[in-house]
Amino acid sequence: MDHVIRAIRTGEWAAVKRLRLEALRDPLAHLAFLETYENAAAKPDVFWQERTSTAAEGAFQRQQFIAERPDGEWDGSVTVMVEEAGTEDFLGHVVEHRQGHLVGVFVRPEQRGSGLTGALFDAAVDWCWKTGLHRVRLFVHEHNVRAEAFYRKAGFVPTGVTGAVPGDSGHQEREMVLRRPAEPAQVHRAL
Repeated sequence: MDHVIRAIRTGEWAAVKRLRLEALRDPLAHLAFLETYENAAAKPDVFWQERTSTAAEGAFQRQQFIAERPDGEWDGSVTVMVEEAGTEDFLGHVVEHRQGHLVGVFVRPEQRGSGLTGALFDAAVDWCWKTGLHRVRLFVHEHNVRAEAFYRKAGFVPTGVTGAVPGDSGHQEREMVLRRPAEPAQVHRAL
């Protein structure tokens, strides 16, 4: 793979906007995203500047990772948000654990199946572990079979938690989680 997987930088808001709008034009966008192309395209530049600065390299509550080609173009993205215990999520459920929440997963169609999505997930999950989180979750639309298969392959398992996204004709979103692997016990040798 000739892509660099990295966190976005504050000044890259125009590229963040461009990739998000491309993602929202994808034929499966209605299964993967909670916003429409029209709503996102109508947002002013200041929205994209703020969104980028809060998810840029060095941010603590949110980080967006991209897959950058040698020519500087971006072929994919995933964002991880830190959710605090006791807050309410987008489905109206109370968050029980301080955890990472993966959102905004997108890889250009011509790159799907190349390992790029896995590389983006590896970077996001690694960031979660380094941030001290022990659980990462995501939600998948009940009809997004391809995405759910990838998430299972990446080690995420269904929790049984489901919910309907407000205004989404009653379709269900399924929660899947990945738990931090247990640290190997240190072996102490008697001297």
